[in-house]
Amino acid sequence: MAANADRETISIKVTEPIFYLDEEVTFAQNGAWFEHVTRDLRMNIIYPQTDNKTYPCVIWICGGYWTQMSKSAHIPYLADLARRGFVTASVEYRLGHEAPFPGALIDIKAAVRYLRANAKRYSIDINKFGVAGESAGGYLASMTALVRSKEFEKGGHLDQSSAVQAACPWYAPCDLTALIKENMQRPLFFAGDINDKQYLSAINPLTWLTAEAPPFLLIHGTEDTTVPFVQSEILYEALKKQNIDVRLLALEGEGHAGAQFFQRPLWDIMTDFFREKLG
Repeated sequence: MAANADRETISIKVTEPIFYLDEEVTFAQNGAWFEHVTRDLRMNIIYPQTDNKTYPCVIWICGGYWTQMSKSAHIPYLADLARRGFVTASVEYRLGHEAPFPGALIDIKAAVRYLRANAKRYSIDINKFGVAGESAGGYLASMTALVRSKEFEKGGHLDQSSAVQAACPWYAPCDLTALIKENMQRPLFFAGDINDKQYLSAINPLTWLTAEAPPFLLIHGTEDTTVPFVQSEILYEALKKQNIDVRLLALEGEGHAGAQFFQRPLWDIMTDFFREKLG
C-alpha cells in the first residue's frame, strides 16, 4: 500500500462568489422612550462579494402580530436563498407599542431606500427588488409593494425609490376592516379610530392597489384560523381585477405559520418566482 494514501491535491472550479453576512446594519434612527433617546433600526444582509456582477435583492419581513419580531430567526433559509442568486436582507421595524400605523411601513420603505443607496456595497441591482414576509410581515410586504404615496417616505436617502418589483406575502391580512372589528384585542399597531372611514381605508392594502402593482405570489394555509385563507383570496381577486400578474398558492390543511412553509419545495417555488419576476 502506498504511503499517505489519504492525502490528495484537488482543484475546484470557482463558479460562485463568496458570501458574507453583514449583521446589525443600521439603516434608520428613530426617537424612543418618549422621544428622549434615539433608537437604531437594523437589518441583517447576506450578500455576494463581487466586483463585476449585481444581483436581485429580496427583503424579508418577520411576523409576530406587530408585538414581536426577529430579524435573525429566518437567517438559515435566507442564506440558502442568497446562494441561489440573491442578496437577502432581513429587516427590523418598530412594533405597535413603539409606533402605530404607519410606523412599520415607513421603516420598511426606509430599508428599501437604504439598500438602493448602498447597492454598490452589497452588489445589488437597483432595478430588481423583491419583498416577502409572513403574517404581519406579509401585510407589510403587501403594503410596501402597493403604497406609492410620498407621505410614507420619511428618513434618510429620500432621493432613492422605495418601489419593489415583486412581492410574496405569506398568510397576510389584506382586508383589515372585518378582522379589526371582530378582534377585541386588536394589535396596538392599529390603534387608530376604527370608526374613521379614512383611517380604515389607509390601513387596507386593497385601498392602494392600482394597475401599477408589481407581480404577487400569495401563499396561505387553507386551515389558518389566525388569518383566514379568504384574506389571500380577497387580495388575489382584487389583483386579478386589475390584470396584475398574481398566483395564489394554497397549502392544503396547513394552519398559521405551520411547518409546510419551511420545507424546501415551498422555498423552491418562491425562489423560482423571484428569479422569473426579477430576472
